[in-house]
Amino acid sequence: MDFYSCFDGQGEIIARCQTNQDINVLKKMGRPIAEVRQMKNEEAVVCSLTGSPSDFNMDY
Repeated sequence: MDFYSCFDGQGEIIARCQTNQDINVLKKMGRPIAEVRQMKNEEAVVCSLTGSPSDFNMDY
């Protein structure tokens, strides 16, 4: 399972997403996503243990 971190122009993380569709939804909502990076396996396991990565997204 792949997870992605989304960053704004200042390099601050603004969301964690599981699919490109999640990322596109945030962009359509106006979130200033400047960069998307795939999370490493050791980072992604935290998302899978804590629930959906969309739980982190304050806009959902």
